[in-house]
Amino acid sequence: MAGDSALTLDRHLVRFVEELRLAGLDVPLGSTLSFGRAVAAVGADSRSGVYWSGRATLLCRPEDVELYDQVFAYHWTGALREDRTRITQHPVTLLFDTAETDPDTEGAEEDGSDGDHLNVRWSRTEILGAKDFADCSDEELAELHELLIRLRFFGSTRRSRRFRPATRRGRPDIRRTVRAALRSGGEPVRRAFAEPGDRPRRLVLLLDVSGSMEPYARALVRFLHAAMVGRRDVEAFALGTRLTRLTRQLASRDPDAALRRAAEVVVDWSGGTRLGDGLKTFNDEWGMRGMARGATVVFLSDGWDRGDPEVMDEQMERLGRVAHRMVWVNPLKASPGYEPLARGMAAALPHVDRFLEGHSLDSLRALAEVLAEE
Repeated sequence: MAGDSALTLDRHLVRFVEELRLAGLDVPLGSTLSFGRAVAAVGADSRSGVYWSGRATLLCRPEDVELYDQVFAYHWTGALREDRTRITQHPVTLLFDTAETDPDTEGAEEDGSDGDHLNVRWSRTEILGAKDFADCSDEELAELHELLIRLRFFGSTRRSRRFRPATRRGRPDIRRTVRAALRSGGEPVRRAFAEPGDRPRRLVLLLDVSGSMEPYARALVRFLHAAMVGRRDVEAFALGTRLTRLTRQLASRDPDAALRRAAEVVVDWSGGTRLGDGLKTFNDEWGMRGMARGATVVFLSDGWDRGDPEVMDEQMERLGRVAHRMVWVNPLKASPGYEPLARGMAAALPHVDRFLEGHSLDSLRALAEVLAEE
């Protein structure tokens, strides 16, 4: 080893770390302690043991390996000099590869290196996640649709009237007990019990397709389709000047076919808005007849309504008496200084359990998390 032979191994390790810092490497104190423990574990009898102990604990970047090797050679092979000049690192040029990557890969990741050039590949997923739907092109909306399909729409559960076998004492299960007794000569050696089961709560999605929502409805109808294919027991409706059920049209796993069929049946797309009247139709024909009972109801609307706000207030209160939870997703909520002053929004808000943004993929991811809550 270089230096005074009377130096202890600990002192040699500390001097080696000091040489690394002198050369320009950033070595935290915690890494120095880890280095000492690693050498104590593998032993300092071999050069490779000390080398790999330091390389595993003291380096944070692959481009520092060359500099580490130089300092290691200076310190541990007798080439150390007190007057040695500072070792400088060569600058690294980043070359960004803008080719399409896997949508699941977010941020930047190292793809390879060539001399002093480091190739870096990046993905548009993170950028698209925060981009406002109103600013997206048709190609970007199609890409967002693929990302929405990959979302996991886990829903909360509700107590079912059907019973399931219980592993602990509960309600006696006479049928299973008798069947078991037949295998033991009619003696009920083991008693069976049952308990109420759980089933997913129904999810009802009501999308505003009026003219004021047109920039966002193009993306949100894709969200409806993703929810339909991502979980069971989902109902979808379009709200404009009338109410249109889209459940059957959006049930297809083919996104192009689903969106085409939905566009064919929604005759009031980008038209006027009568949210209160449409909600009354939903309550009369669907909600009060059982569809909304115990369900999570999600409104995707900016709240602009040309109808009577008293009708909106009355129908929201009526729906709230049977629904488990009502969530309102408003794309305008993300706008700076936004206040829910639209007549329909102001009338509906007192009855809403959660009021969320709905202008981007990230906001819909947050909505998916809310839907998974109990």
